[in-house]
Formats: sequence, structure tokens, C-alpha cells
Amino acid sequence: MARRFSSTRRSLLAGLGAAAAGISFGAMEGCADTYPIGKNGEEQRLNLYNWDTYTPKTTLSDFKRATGIDVHMSLFATNDELFSKLRAGNPGFDVIVPSDQFVTRLKISDMLMPLDLDKIPNHKNLLPQFQNPAFDPGRRWSMPYTWLVLGVGYRKSKMTGGVPDSWKWLMDSDQYKGRIGLFSEADDLMGLGAKYLGHSIHNISPEVLDQIARMYIKQKPNIKIFHNDEGQDLLLSGEIDIVMEYNGDIAQVMQEDPDLDFVVPKEGSILNSDCLCIPKGAPRPDNAHQFINFILDAKNGAAIYNTIKYPTPNAAALALMPASYRENKAIYPPPEVMAHCEYTEFEGLQRSRLFDETLTRIFAA
Repeated sequence: MARRFSSTRRSLLAGLGAAAAGISFGAMEGCADTYPIGKNGEEQRLNLYNWDTYTPKTTLSDFKRATGIDVHMSLFATNDELFSKLRAGNPGFDVIVPSDQFVTRLKISDMLMPLDLDKIPNHKNLLPQFQNPAFDPGRRWSMPYTWLVLGVGYRKSKMTGGVPDSWKWLMDSDQYKGRIGLFSEADDLMGLGAKYLGHSIHNISPEVLDQIARMYIKQKPNIKIFHNDEGQDLLLSGEIDIVMEYNGDIAQVMQEDPDLDFVVPKEGSILNSDCLCIPKGAPRPDNAHQFINFILDAKNGAAIYNTIKYPTPNAAALALMPASYRENKAIYPPPEVMAHCEYTEFEGLQRSRLFDETLTRIFAA
């Protein structure tokens, strides 16, 4: 599915600035800067195309210190933007960070370079469930960076009905009229609507899709905003009291306000994994493999996840994490709830267009 995640779900480090984050935003290729040639015969440079502020402030500088390779990071806001940038040919990126269903889309479009696992020995650090995913058997094309689950962020003091452990309170109730935030993304809304109505997020029938559309249209008067993935900020500022958001985003703001919490509804939810890939035509593939291996190192991974508060797919990194991270139910919801969650899959452009048309119908009603 053609998901279009906003950069704001990775907004923890917003405001630090490029210098504070150890990030340089030079031109992609052909800039005035020159770089020495490393022992591998490649220029000591790497171009990273990443979600905004999805990397702790010392990660890139630590990589340079360890390898001598200078990282130039460019930012994208959506998977569609990433795909469009690469459609006409790789402009010079060495590593990209697409979501799992876009790994499939990029692969079938012949826009990825296969990975050399011998150059990524730290792939052994992955948790078993991330070693052979359905969207990338054998990890030939991608390595996981994070995984995510959608749920309900809420202000505890405003929940008159107790813990909002059902999608009902967002989709099918006036209990919190005018204080509700939903995503504005078609794939999320359709998939989660299907979960609430007792169906899989996959192969949603036209009849169920129509039922979902009518449910959201009926609910519109109770909704404050269809947000672009800044739900955690709206919740923290008090503009809304209950919101559809990602676990890592809510875990971040929970550190600032103890009145905030997160729950995955009992009906289940959508899972996603953002991945590290090497795009076809990468000018420095060996540097790219070094960078991916660096990220999968236990100590480096622990520093990343302890900062961004998203769940890690890295068993070795997880072993180094404090109990405050490992036992945080916002980061790691209970297994009995997670059992009802499903990973997204790319189901083709026709399905994406159908979802977009349904969302247009909802917004126009």
C-alpha cells in the first residue's frame, strides 16, 4: 500500500538544528567539497535519505569517528516522496529508509540493490521475527531500523470512560466530541476501520470499504482534526484529548507529561517496520554496507532506541536497554493485544487509488 507517513512522527529531535544533530545538508553530488578515497576505493562520503529527525544527535558523528566517512543526510516526509525521487534514477543516495511495504514496491520496480550479508555481520543481532520477514525473505533487500504500532494516545484525566481500549472511542462515539484526532492517511484509516469492524487490514472488500466510509462520515461531526501525524504534539498541547498515533511518538511525549498514555485497542492494529536499504545506482555501496552494519551494532542501536523511543528489532541492542524502556507498555504493548495486529503489505496501485477515492468521499461528505 502506498502509505504516506508524515515526518512529524519522528519529531523527537526537532529544534536541535543540523549542527547539533551532527548532520550536514550539502548538495547530493558534485558539490565543492572533496573527500579522500578510502581503502575500499570509495570516497569517504555517504548520502543518507531519511525521515526527518529520526536519528539521534550523535549517531552520524559517531559513524564518522569510527570510519572516517562523512554523512550527508537529506530528508523526505513521505514514502511517496521517496519513491518519486528515485523513480527517474538515483540522484546519488547510498542509503534510504523506506517502510516495509515500500521495500516491496521499490524491489518490484527494480530500484533496490541486493545486500551483501557478508558485509553486514551485525545482522545476526536481529530478533528472530525480523530475520526472515514475508516482505523480504532472507533479508536480501533490507535491514530493519525500527518497528511501529498504531494505537490510541490519550490524556488520562479527560477519559471519563476509563482506558480507551477500543477504536470505538475514535471512530464510532460522541463521548469525546470535538476532542478527537484521526490520521488523514487513507491506508491507516481504512485498515484500522476494518480492524474495528472485525476484519483483516488485507484484501478489504468493496462492501466493507463502503461500511468504513459511512462510519467515518457519521463520525465527522465529533472529530476535531484529521492530522498529518502530529497527533502527539496536539495531545501534549491540550488541543485534543484522544488521538490515533504511533507508539513511539506517544512514548516520547509521555516523558514530558505524566497525564498522557498509550494503548493498542483490543480489536488490534497495524504494524509497520522502517528499513535500511541501498538504492540501485548507489555511488558508494561499500560505505552503505558499513553504515547499515554500524546501525545494527548493539551499543549503537541501544543509543538510538533509548533516544527515539521506538521498539527495536535488534536483540543485542535490546539486551542493553534499561528496564524503563523494555517494560514501557507504550513502547511494547502487551502480547495478547499485539497478537491481533497485522503488518501492512503492498497490495498494488489500484488498491491505493481505491483507498484515496474513499478518503476523498469521506472528506467531501
